[in-house]
Amino acid sequence: MTTSSGSQARSSRVLGTADAVAVGASAMIGAGVFAVFAPAPDEAGAWLWVALLIAAVVAYCNATSSARLAARHPESGGTYVYGRERLGELWGYIAGWAFIVGKAASCAAMALTFAAYTAPEWSRPLAVAAVVALTAVNYLGLRISAGLARLLLAGELAVLAAVGAVGLGGGEADPGHLAVTSHWPGFFGLLGAAGMLFFAFAGYARIATLGGEVRDPATTIPRAIAIALAGVFTVYLLVGTAALTVLGHGRLADSHAPLTDT
Repeated sequence: MTTSSGSQARSSRVLGTADAVAVGASAMIGAGVFAVFAPAPDEAGAWLWVALLIAAVVAYCNATSSARLAARHPESGGTYVYGRERLGELWGYIAGWAFIVGKAASCAAMALTFAAYTAPEWSRPLAVAAVVALTAVNYLGLRISAGLARLLLAGELAVLAAVGAVGLGGGEADPGHLAVTSHWPGFFGLLGAAGMLFFAFAGYARIATLGGEVRDPATTIPRAIAIALAGVFTVYLLVGTAALTVLGHGRLADSHAPLTDT
């Protein structure tokens, strides 16, 4: 499929569906799952899983739109390309800069969360070092960065599986914490928690920016987004349920490292 800029002709299409899923899932599973399960219960209480479902539905709608735009315009650039091709140059630049600012904030949050779990007393220097290290890895090329993404994703999934198994299988688990018969948070509380949890799904947009690097983007990108989003939702549901059943919404909301406390 041709586009006005034709930049895909200059790109190297080296990534398959599994690579795209790994990149997207590793972008989603990060600061969100390790940090957001503390402030979200403060807003939603025992209705946390409902807020998670709302966030997942919104993410799915957004992901479907991104997938169709990526299939229509299979180029690197994501929202910048979509805005430029559909609405004009000005809107493309606005969308592109909004994407950059948002992802810069996401990177800062992810780096600080990593540092808070690893060495809280050195959080800022360690966060800066993490950003510099991963930037250097990205400059080494797509194959190396995708390979590292797979390794990091495997490590995170192992940790999250352990949290889920220990939390749900341990003696501290109390299914009563999941009851939604009391502590109605109100619509603002529920939607506020859903907004926080949506941050944990935001990495699916990373797949859409791979339009110039994946093979058969019209098929690969929508498929990769759907697989990654479904898998990540399942992981979040497991981890969130474990944390809520062990700590309850009160202790979970007061936690600075919710998965460690779980």
